[in-house]
Amino acid sequence: MDRTLVRLALRSKVPARGLAVKGWVRTRRDLKGVTFLELNDGSCLGNLQVLVEHGSGPASALGDAGTGAAVSVFGDLVDSPGKGQKWELRARDLEVLGPADQGSYPLQKKRHSDEFLRGIAHLRPRTNKYGALLRIRSELSLLIHDFFRERGFFYVHTPIITGSDCEGAGELFRVTSLDLAGPILDHEADFFGRPAYLTVSGQLEAELLAMSLGRVYTFGPTFRAENSNTPRHAAEFWMVEPEMAFADLEEDIDLAEELVKALAVGVMDRCPEDLELFARFVEPGLMARLEAVAGEPFARLPYAEAVLVLERSGAEFEYPVGFGLDLQTEHERYLCETVFKRPLAVFDYPKEIKPFYMRLNSDQRTVAAMDVLVPGVGELIGGSQREERLEVLESRFADQGLDAGRYWWYLDTRRFGSAPHAGFGLGFERLLMLVTGISNIRDVIAFPRTPRNLEF
Repeated sequence: MDRTLVRLALRSKVPARGLAVKGWVRTRRDLKGVTFLELNDGSCLGNLQVLVEHGSGPASALGDAGTGAAVSVFGDLVDSPGKGQKWELRARDLEVLGPADQGSYPLQKKRHSDEFLRGIAHLRPRTNKYGALLRIRSELSLLIHDFFRERGFFYVHTPIITGSDCEGAGELFRVTSLDLAGPILDHEADFFGRPAYLTVSGQLEAELLAMSLGRVYTFGPTFRAENSNTPRHAAEFWMVEPEMAFADLEEDIDLAEELVKALAVGVMDRCPEDLELFARFVEPGLMARLEAVAGEPFARLPYAEAVLVLERSGAEFEYPVGFGLDLQTEHERYLCETVFKRPLAVFDYPKEIKPFYMRLNSDQRTVAAMDVLVPGVGELIGGSQREERLEVLESRFADQGLDAGRYWWYLDTRRFGSAPHAGFGLGFERLLMLVTGISNIRDVIAFPRTPRNLEF
């Protein structure tokens, strides 16, 4: 028997006989002569009301099954006399596929705190909030692929296991096949014959592929062993990383702005019901903010001017402001929320606070780097024009104390047919925070990986 998704049943234009629906009971109401079930199968935010007449076969099969139980219902889709719903399903046959003990099932209340739900991450997708979040996450993933495909980018897969540190920060997870209980870790005896790590970025490999395919992007998990418990950091997160040959910093910023705008428009078009939940219960001004992101041009400001704006603002910040210091989240949000009141691209950062691969500007003090800052989040995108000049890149390795010999393959792309190129990384979880108004990164990924948190 074909199963009908709740989403399709709720959108039906006409009554229908003989529908089979399967899902989980969200609520059960027992009245005189009838029981009403609210059934959800994850296909949409809405529930389908199921009417079970007392004394019938379906009522006998239902028994005392309640909230959380998985059921299969066969019946007729008919007009509902109740308010707020067009249809209900009158059960002709019912089977309890999986009961849920009402004394111990933890999702009995209408609303639960985020902190409580983080402790039951295996069950929280059954709530309205997290079901909606995961559907939005799915749609945004598809929108990202659509965006790049329409612009001639090729989707490439870069390594999860790497021998290099893209950022040079050293916050890497080690991968090994050695017996850690042994007295000495012999790198040569390890699986790869050298130290190996989980990647912090697919950028370097994407650069190599862009130098043959022209326009590429990678979209996958990245890892950082940063012992941070802030609402913006996770040890495992997803990055969208395009790389473009024959492109400069201005084109890089243009692409970043175009991408964020396209995703804002797309998610409003594809996920109106789910977004409305976040606008009602998480951030009342969410829709206006998304419309502003989609409709207004992003502000653009050199780093040096951004520092002056902050220094002259009169605002009190926890972290100091000054040329040569990296912008903190409080600075980023102040700039885009208070000063410009829209997304902002800050560019031309001091070379000392940026990685080796960013192109050195003619002033010899700054590099062609850019960060896109958005309200409610801060930094969403970080990118740059890449350093394509071999001799300059080699000097940058020396300045930062890096072993150029370990990056011989990267330098080869500057020896053979080097060309100007640029790219950036967009933090996918931070994008979800922007789109939903959720303020903690732990709540926009199904199973967050943070310090001391590895339950699944």
